[in-house]
Amino acid sequence: MTAQGTELMPSPSGAGAAVFATTHWSVVQAAGRGADTSRARDALARLCQAYWHPLYAYVRRVGYSPHDAQDLTQEFFARLLAKNFLASADESRGRFRSFLLASLKHFLANEWDKARAQKRGGGHALISIDVSSAETACGPVCEPADPASAEKMYERRWALTLLDQVLRRLKGEYAASGRAALFEELKPTLTEASRSVKYAEIASRLGSTEGAVKVAVHRLRQRYREVLRAEIAETVSGVDEVEDELKNLFAALAG
Repeated sequence: MTAQGTELMPSPSGAGAAVFATTHWSVVQAAGRGADTSRARDALARLCQAYWHPLYAYVRRVGYSPHDAQDLTQEFFARLLAKNFLASADESRGRFRSFLLASLKHFLANEWDKARAQKRGGGHALISIDVSSAETACGPVCEPADPASAEKMYERRWALTLLDQVLRRLKGEYAASGRAALFEELKPTLTEASRSVKYAEIASRLGSTEGAVKVAVHRLRQRYREVLRAEIAETVSGVDEVEDELKNLFAALAG
């Protein structure tokens, strides 16, 4: 690490507005209108990977056991990834998060008995997930059944999962540039108020200066906001929905 200057990290990459041009969800929606379905299925698979925990938490909260919730969640995603799903992915269904929950409710109401009769996953391609971590995150609050609080839990798990994705993406960026240790030092500053950050202590551990650390923290926070907006943009139909979805995210975390 440099002992002076501001070279703790490069300037933000500027992955800002351009990322909104074509999102995962817009690709899936386009396939519903007859566009490239192979590309859309890849986009859909990436979206689904991030929503396993939130939907599993919802299924648990409405009253299913861990075993049944795992079966149902896996089968639900297996059906989403089947060929006939894309036709229903139209723009009128709104945000991917809302579309997914509405689809899950329909699945649980009308098709859960079919899913339970099959072996886990029904022979379809499954979403790879750590079920034990999902249950730990869900915890005893999944019971008793409560559909109203189940939606709140889904929203909160969605928000937490999204923030975790952002952190993992940032960690990967820092690691790729040989700054993994720097990221671990600066990561707590993303959740701490500026006045509580002990810049001098961080600088001492890094062998840098307090001024350089402040610049690095500023850039990290700026990049964090960029990546968060980019991740949200993947799940909505257009730029105008990103701000609303940010508000929903903060509301879910506060609720």
